[in-house]
Amino acid sequence: MNATEGGTTTKSKSSTKRTLLIIGGVWLGGVIVLAAIYGVHGTRNKSFEPQNEFKLDSWVHLGIFSINKAVLYLVLAALATCVSMIYIARRMQQRPNKVQAAVELLYELMRDNITASAMTEKMAAKWFPFIGALFLFIMFSNLVGYIPLPTNTEHKIDVLGLHIPSFSLYAATANLSIPLVLALMVFFSYTFEGVRAKGPIGYLKGLVPGGVHGGMAVAIFFLEVLSNLMRVLSLTIRLFANILAGHLIILFMAGALAVILGISALGWFTLPFGVLLFAFEVGLVAALQAFIFATLTAIYLGGAVAEDH
Repeated sequence: MNATEGGTTTKSKSSTKRTLLIIGGVWLGGVIVLAAIYGVHGTRNKSFEPQNEFKLDSWVHLGIFSINKAVLYLVLAALATCVSMIYIARRMQQRPNKVQAAVELLYELMRDNITASAMTEKMAAKWFPFIGALFLFIMFSNLVGYIPLPTNTEHKIDVLGLHIPSFSLYAATANLSIPLVLALMVFFSYTFEGVRAKGPIGYLKGLVPGGVHGGMAVAIFFLEVLSNLMRVLSLTIRLFANILAGHLIILFMAGALAVILGISALGWFTLPFGVLLFAFEVGLVAALQAFIFATLTAIYLGGAVAEDH
């Protein structure tokens, strides 16, 4: 490194440090000013209930087929999955651009690291479309959930006499029924594959480890049946709870806590943490939860046909 490059690097670091100090100063100054104007003792707001952000009000009443914001986000996630993959697949190039390179990397992750690592090559070729679609749908559903959309019908904004729903964050996977349906699909898929490969009796016998007999075999059999049923709850709650908790924490840090307690300075104080949490959720949690769900699906499918317990 020559003197010029070293000087440029030093100036860049100095500029970044100065920018961070300015931002920190504005943030701290804003907290002090708001605290001085409005005080640090507020009146508890009992009318605002953050949990209502996840309340599902029917927009179109059709009984069990009623349309609400969960349905909207479900459709958006499905469209994002299909349109993006079809669009990229039809525009594949010999020398891929950045988008194609990212998708190809994602494809290799789904094919090699998730699917092929848990089952035979023949079985991986059969189940890869299912596992890949599951991974992409959950990932896009989580990502769409971090896009503010006018879906909050409880708190509306008056614009030129029009009452428009306010913007809010929501995700289809933050609705318990969606992860539950996905988990049930996984359960029936690996059960079907196990029964197809071993037969009904062979599949049930495979739940008990070899060499175990008598009363112990009966006890382990029922424990394994219970364990398989618990997989549905595990897959459902893990996805649902992580997405719901992430949205709630972002909501509280972005201002809900200040509204509830009636302390204006608190909203300005927690806002940077809300931004950081938002970036963390979008950058890591959305894809990580999809990866975990798809990986467990591949493991369950591979285990259902394995000869050994």
